[in-house]
Amino acid sequence: MLYALFWLSLLLLGYIYIGYPVLAKLMANYVAAPARKDDNETPTVSVLIAAYNEAADIEATLRNKLALDYPADRLEILVISDESDDGTDDIVRRVAAETKVSVRLFRQTPRQGKTAGLNTLVPHASGEILLFSDANSQWAPDAVRHLVSNFRDPDIGYVTGKMVYVNEDGSMVGDGCSAYMKYENWLREQETLTGSIVGVDGGIDAMRKALYQPLRPDQLPDFVQPLKVVEQGYRVVFEPRALLKEPVLNDSGSEFSMRVRVSLRALWALKDMAALMNPFRYGFFAVQLISHKLLRYLAFIPLATFTLATLLLMPRGGIYPLAFLGLVALYGLAWIGRKNESEGRNFGPLYSVPYYFLLLNAASLRAVMAFLRGEKRVVWKPRKG
Repeated sequence: MLYALFWLSLLLLGYIYIGYPVLAKLMANYVAAPARKDDNETPTVSVLIAAYNEAADIEATLRNKLALDYPADRLEILVISDESDDGTDDIVRRVAAETKVSVRLFRQTPRQGKTAGLNTLVPHASGEILLFSDANSQWAPDAVRHLVSNFRDPDIGYVTGKMVYVNEDGSMVGDGCSAYMKYENWLREQETLTGSIVGVDGGIDAMRKALYQPLRPDQLPDFVQPLKVVEQGYRVVFEPRALLKEPVLNDSGSEFSMRVRVSLRALWALKDMAALMNPFRYGFFAVQLISHKLLRYLAFIPLATFTLATLLLMPRGGIYPLAFLGLVALYGLAWIGRKNESEGRNFGPLYSVPYYFLLLNAASLRAVMAFLRGEKRVVWKPRKG
């Protein structure tokens, strides 16, 4: 029994983090369905921003959108303030009065969360394409042109850009985040070629307004809305030329809290959209959703069983002492990474990657426990944890 537990756990972990990416790469080579783009496309677009107490960032975000390399007469910005009480609304009104671009403020009272806010904004949007920005998102000047170029392809309904973490102080979590995002972005490139990706960034996304479906306030729009697009028969693709610069969370507590929130809402989304995990109906996309999302969120289970089996099998010799040493290295490097992060020191990915790997799995464990209790999180705080 222990031998089976050891090998099954190891094989499952290997599939989640290595096997599935290899499978996605093979499928991408076999299918090869790149988007048919046209960089001259300039449809009317509406930038939607949900904000709660974002006085520190909202002006910079609005100025960033107003400076985009896109025809001003084909661009509008809609902001919904989720009962902000820190002056966010006044800042939006002031910026709106200073520009010729249409900037409109809406207020949501009482607080209902981002999803409800987007549901409110969409009927007021006049653009053919909806663009979703976080209240602290800084886009590259040509980001919108690159996003909308994909809609030349009538099969594409949703496009996500590429997030680049900006880490000013070189914190350990930042290095781990960077490695994680490089891995994720490479995987998204492969998934795009197979048809659709299964995860988006949320801070730099675009979709056809005609495909938008109102969601329940407890649903995660960054996850459920793209799945709704796939359900309607359209593709969701990754556009690596559309860049989003976002500051990395500079401490593990904030990163952990954010990952728990996102993972919890993603688990509920998987429950709501479970029909998409039927390979007989949705083909390889169902395999993608199971492998890239469901199994990834549950990876802490084979990690725990592999650790337990290794500890019990180590005295029996053979490969098991080597596996034990590997685990000691993994947990030891992660512990050093955690210590370095708490002390504000940076010793590179050798320590930060194992640390971030375990942080993600610990956040998934916490999220699954909350999911099993029936817990849901609807409202949010600015991205500081």
